[in-house]
Amino acid sequence: MKAALEKFEIYLDRPIAYRARFLIALMVIPLIASFAAPLWNISMQAPQYPEGLEVDVYSYKVVGGNDGKDIAEINVLNHYIGMAAIEGKLLEDLDWIPFLLGFICVLILRAAAIGNIRTLIDLAVIYSYIGGFLAFRFWLHLYSLGHNLDPKAPVNVDPFMPAIFGSKQIANFHITSFPRGGSVAILISVGGILVITFWHLATGFLESRRNASKANKATTTSKA
Repeated sequence: MKAALEKFEIYLDRPIAYRARFLIALMVIPLIASFAAPLWNISMQAPQYPEGLEVDVYSYKVVGGNDGKDIAEINVLNHYIGMAAIEGKLLEDLDWIPFLLGFICVLILRAAAIGNIRTLIDLAVIYSYIGGFLAFRFWLHLYSLGHNLDPKAPVNVDPFMPAIFGSKQIANFHITSFPRGGSVAILISVGGILVITFWHLATGFLESRRNASKANKATTTSKA
């Protein structure tokens, strides 16, 4: 066991091929591009709103459809059912998400520059954790919006979970929620990092198996 751990420690310090470093550095591009497109889109359809209401959630702002007017209209509707204003809730995380994405960009360039397996694994773990944490926070905010309703609101509505992915009927509103280009860009970036990381780990595992097999054969031959 100790020998295996020592070999793994040595493998972690092995340099990454320059081609792989270049691919790692390229993963910064979709991450930066994610700032230009919405991460998520939430749309609402109802008979009294034939053209619908929309909200685009960027990594640093929330934008309503119809030149921003939809945000005010949605917040009026939320007020009647005792729901908090969308802007306030969703903007709680948007102040520091750009800094997190910038931090990941630095880690990506660091892994490409240092170029060893250890920094690549660190990057994959931190990137995955931050991505999962942000997804959980988004779910938590939507859950909070639909469950922390003011009991003194003019219209009483049972607590509900807003649509996160797909469509959902709430009262007379058909709500649809899907990821947009910003989320796709981030998924491309984190997916690329994970693929490169798993490829190196798999390569190291197969190499260790081959070395172990050669060592066993050499031992068997010497005994013979």
